[in-house]
Amino acid sequence: MKATWMYGAGDVRVIDVPDPRIELPTDAVVRVVAACVCGSDLHPYRKMHQSERGAGKGHEFVGIVDEVGAEVTTVRPGDFVIAPFMISCGECDFCREGLQTSCRFSQGWGEHGAAGAQAEAVRVPLADGTLVAVPAGFDEALVPSLLTLSDVYGTGHHAAVTARVRSGQTVAVIGDGAVGLLAALSAVRLGAERVILLGRHEDRTDLGVAFGVTDVVPERGDEAVARVRELTDGDGVHAVLEAVGYPDAYETALGVVRAGGVISRVGVPQYTDGDIGRRLWWPNATLTGGVAPVRAYVEELLPGVLDGSVEPGRVFDRELPLEDAAEGYRLMNEREALKVLLRP
Repeated sequence: MKATWMYGAGDVRVIDVPDPRIELPTDAVVRVVAACVCGSDLHPYRKMHQSERGAGKGHEFVGIVDEVGAEVTTVRPGDFVIAPFMISCGECDFCREGLQTSCRFSQGWGEHGAAGAQAEAVRVPLADGTLVAVPAGFDEALVPSLLTLSDVYGTGHHAAVTARVRSGQTVAVIGDGAVGLLAALSAVRLGAERVILLGRHEDRTDLGVAFGVTDVVPERGDEAVARVRELTDGDGVHAVLEAVGYPDAYETALGVVRAGGVISRVGVPQYTDGDIGRRLWWPNATLTGGVAPVRAYVEELLPGVLDGSVEPGRVFDRELPLEDAAEGYRLMNEREALKVLLRP
């Protein structure tokens, strides 16, 4: 079968690899209907060291179950399923607590020389704990939105949930990528009265407005902080949803958070040190967020996708065949596309 492999910075290829097969009785094999390129995939795309072995890529997919192991009970061949971006058992204490990303048996897609989700088919370990069958079955029109439940919609929702967004609040979202836009959508869903989106790409911020954003701040750095403070009568915002992961975004978050407010970071941090001193302590601000346990949110978010009341799939603005995965990476890296959907 065909699968996407990365061999170094900027070096993405679609190669032939062995077809996946059942290796353990808890496995399933899923034929991929749609996968995509994630913003986090761009980090290795920009700085991965050259490797002769390379690595399978992709961690977001939906598909149809082809085969299951003897111990799998929650999905069966023919089911249309959502695969969260991390594999989890569903039974350990962390999974039961809704923190599947800390599952004691957690794995990532594409590990140990296996293909990732940007492939024609995927072996799914721990299928019962990982996969979610869509009760309505396969609906082509809903595929993009269902695909967001494997990562970006759940991650945006996680930002809003951990920031304790609630009715009547003012929220700032830093970043106009897919996660930032869906964090804004999630803040609106949770009742935020005002959502300020910090982003400078008009096509993206326009989508944010369609999702319910009330104000757009294109400035950066100190100018952005000053503008948000101006919009909030000097107070700052109740919640900051930081969806970028770079130090300057965190600095902006510190600058706009209100006394007693919350900063939730869901952008993968591209730094190891950040200010957690008096700038958080003095105003009683809270720092939270982290890698999103999207498996915990799928059942909650799925009904809105199925009934069409939310359309998170609008973040996909380009669709390509799997064989053009390298072009998908280039388009996103060059900001010529917001999020690229791949079709095997």
